[in-house]
This record gives sequence, structure tokens and C-alpha cells, in this order.
Amino acid sequence: MTTVAPDAPFFIALNAGSGHDETEERRSTIESVLNAAGRQFHLTMIDQPDTLDEIAAKLAQQAVDAGGVLVAAGGDGTINAVARQAIAHGCAFGVLPQGTFNYFGRTHGIPEDLNEAVHALLASRLHPVQVGMVNERVFLVNASIGLYPKMLEEREVDKKQFGRSRFVAALSALKTLLSPHRRLRLVLNLDGKLQRMRTATFFVGNNRLQMEQIGIAPLSAALEDGHLAAMAPRTRGKLGMLWLMLHGAMGQMGRLDHAEQLATFSFKRMEVKVRTLSRRRKIKVATDGEVSHMSNPLEFRVLDEQLLLLKPDPAPEPLPA
Repeated sequence: MTTVAPDAPFFIALNAGSGHDETEERRSTIESVLNAAGRQFHLTMIDQPDTLDEIAAKLAQQAVDAGGVLVAAGGDGTINAVARQAIAHGCAFGVLPQGTFNYFGRTHGIPEDLNEAVHALLASRLHPVQVGMVNERVFLVNASIGLYPKMLEEREVDKKQFGRSRFVAALSALKTLLSPHRRLRLVLNLDGKLQRMRTATFFVGNNRLQMEQIGIAPLSAALEDGHLAAMAPRTRGKLGMLWLMLHGAMGQMGRLDHAEQLATFSFKRMEVKVRTLSRRRKIKVATDGEVSHMSNPLEFRVLDEQLLLLKPDPAPEPLPA
């Protein structure tokens, strides 16, 4: 599919992870905007996380049969899960971002306000979007091993206790960063060349906005050209890791990519082997905020197929004065 009809029906998967009142408000907002526009849609609530893949697959097939659009309403993890089915079924895909950071939606100019996002969806056109893969798992924003998956797991625990906000996420990350953690011993195979590395975390990005915010803006352009961006801190101690975090947070993003404490490069395909003393063959990997276990070694690559995303056209450049 390269086009979608202007009146194509929407098949929406809405993550009900928030409180009942907030979820009902989101449902009401989506329904009222689409009903006012006279647009056909089918909205399904996802009450249990373990049913997300099954429901998304059914909705994707319905979208294919009806010439419609599969839509994810939720955070980056929900968007990832629903996007996997859009790619597998070859149907158009839409997003109503409802997460904490919403890197995917923000990168593609999709409003974070739900009412505005639904209106934007109605006025959007199809654009092909690059998809990253680690083993057989899709990622649209990032994939990582080491300290970052641990940080995500502990962040979810803290959010359940203290609420879902970027402030809680930042404090949780700081707590994890200052706790004891082991360094990874990695062997990278990049175009047949082996490179050994020791690092607390190995991070692969597929999102221009996030790459710019964590301070490796020069690599963000590579994401527009069929590459992924890799980042690994070389620093050994907690103070060094804390310095890197604060260095970015204090607005010095543009110089972080030149810091000696950080290894960065771009690639299209790479194998990463994690050397362990145990016989464990499974590695904990985070993809778009969701943690799973994958076989070692890991293969990172750009997927040949692209995601057919409905998104607003970019705003025109202002005319010179």
C-alpha cells in the first residue's frame, strides 16, 4: 500500500494503562472528534498488556480487509507493539501519543495533546518511516542492553508508586545510575571488523529527536539515510556516568558527542556479542521502553520494509525577510 483513501476507517488500539477516569476521558475525546468529522472507526480498549499483540494483530487484519488504518493510542511501548502488526500486515499506521516522553510522535510532528492529535490524524498523509530491528524485534525509538534496561524496569516500579511524570522518571533514573551495576564486556562485529568494548550500557538509537537531546546530534542525520546510531559510555565510575547525564541535562548537548567519555558511530547492520562468565544465552534488551530477553549474540539492523505512517506534513520554511 502506498496510498490510503481520504475516508479510510480507523482501527484504534487504546491502551487503558492509566486510571479509569483518564482512560474514559481519552476514549470520549477520540470518539467525539471522529464522530464530529463523520469518520468511520472501531476503537478497542487494551485492558491487559498481555493481550496487546493479539488484539493489534486482529485490528491490523481488519484494517487490511477494509482498506483502513491501524492506529495506536498510548506510549512508545504501545506504539511499538501495534506498529509491529502494521509492518507484518502491510497496512497504514497512525499514532495518538499518550506516553511520558512520546519520542516517536514528537519526532514526526504529531501533537501530544489528544484532541489535537486526532485532528492531525484526520489531516495526515502517508510517509515512509525507517524501522530498526534487534534480532526479530522491531524498535522505532531505541534498543539497549546493560544499565538502560535496568533503569526502565526500576522506572516502571517508581511510576506505579509515585505517578507517571518526566520528573519521577528523571529521579528514578538518577537512583538507578547511583546504584551498583556491572559493566558489559562486548564484542562488536561491524562489516567483518571486530571491536572489543567495556561499558555500562550499549544504546542504539533510531529517533532523531532523542539523539539530539542526549547529545549526539551529528549522528541524527544518519537516521535519515538508512543508518542506526550507536552510543556507549567509556567512563568507569559512577561520577563519570553522572557527569555525562548532567552534561546533557544542563544544555551542553552539542558538545556531548565530542566527549572522550562517549563512543558514538552509525551503522546499517552490526552483531553484538555479550561475553558472560555464566552459561546464560539470553540477554535482557529494552526496545522502545519494553524489556524482554533475547538470544546472544544480538543483531542490530535496519529493516528493509518501512512503516507507512500517517503524519502531518512538515510546516513550510519561513520566507526570508
